[in-house]
Amino acid sequence: MPSVTHDDAPLLADLMPWSVAPPRLGRAWPAAPDPASLKARWDALVKAEGPDREALFGATRARTLHSAVGQLPGQASGTGRLARASGPCAEPVRIQTGPFDEQWLIPDHRLIDAARPELWRVADEHQVFAVEQPPSPDGPALLVASVLPMVPPQPKSPGAKAAAVARPGRVRPLYRRPGGLEPNLTPGLPDLLADRLGHSPAPLDILAWTVAVARRGPRGVTVPLTTDPELWSVGTDLGHRMLRLMRRDGERPKLPGGRRPYVRAPLPPFPAEPRYDREEETLHLDEGRISPVPPAAWDFEVGGVRVLDQWFGSRITHPEPGTLEAVRPPTWPQPWTTDLLELVTVLTLLSELRTQQQELPIKSLITTADLHKAGILPPPTPAQAPASVLTHEEEGPEGQFTLL
Repeated sequence: MPSVTHDDAPLLADLMPWSVAPPRLGRAWPAAPDPASLKARWDALVKAEGPDREALFGATRARTLHSAVGQLPGQASGTGRLARASGPCAEPVRIQTGPFDEQWLIPDHRLIDAARPELWRVADEHQVFAVEQPPSPDGPALLVASVLPMVPPQPKSPGAKAAAVARPGRVRPLYRRPGGLEPNLTPGLPDLLADRLGHSPAPLDILAWTVAVARRGPRGVTVPLTTDPELWSVGTDLGHRMLRLMRRDGERPKLPGGRRPYVRAPLPPFPAEPRYDREEETLHLDEGRISPVPPAAWDFEVGGVRVLDQWFGSRITHPEPGTLEAVRPPTWPQPWTTDLLELVTVLTLLSELRTQQQELPIKSLITTADLHKAGILPPPTPAQAPASVLTHEEEGPEGQFTLL
């Protein structure tokens, strides 16, 4: 089957027109791989007074102890000045701080430099976030997450070389409203696909196809659209398998017996830099050993950064003593080992699906010119802006209610 370039394919920005820059913390301590550390960090903050609290907090131009901001949509946190905050913190929630790295966050607007409230308004169990990735020779152009992706914070570590991190690009929610309502698809696109394919694809099907075929080019992320029903079926099936792995949707993924990674030697209380033995397919964590770890999992990169390196970096970096980041588990928690084994499995399975991605024949294209001719492009201005969402009653600074 003949293949084509992506030169005539529409941009992802045209097909999913509403996008938001990823939320940016501005300080590392409000996020952590375990929720208990976050509660202990908050307690240490509110017990400190005056200059000590200021030093622990880490003021920026966007946030100080005296910043006046409202609640994050859907979250129950205080809105008074942090300088006089007391009591427990808001219950930590799951976020994504790096590719395939779900951690925990204190969902308090006063702690976050750029929270992007419009994303929090549509974040629920139905939502799927498509996240553009930095240019990379072999890495994916697009990843998805079920929890809110954020720019990973840079921990403070004196004298240490800053760890490389893959920073997410624009975030495109699949739905513009909570409850899986109003797909973030340019008006007219689902109807055009239904007409060309002979059936009406669901929004999640369109996202699955997008994940399977998206490529990064000089113009940005492009998404070839096919009119071949059989090819569409193959592509969406591949995309749904990728979505399940990226979203950790359903049962934990498993490799066939003999290929499943196991802990072959117990991990130390807190391992140092991981070392990989390619011939033995073994990950060494000091005297601890995990195997088999296929080279494809170890080498898996996003934005030019090895995923496993970034995952370990957020857990084994030694923070500066006396900072809130230094409040962490005294020993390596067992759930982290479980997460690591699952991550190795996910990266292994995704690397196998990437081969199928590359072999997917893209033909019978709907070009950008076709979409312009059909009046679908350019996307109308309202489709590029957030919807008016009034699901939550949002408390403003100092307990006042916000009018949206």
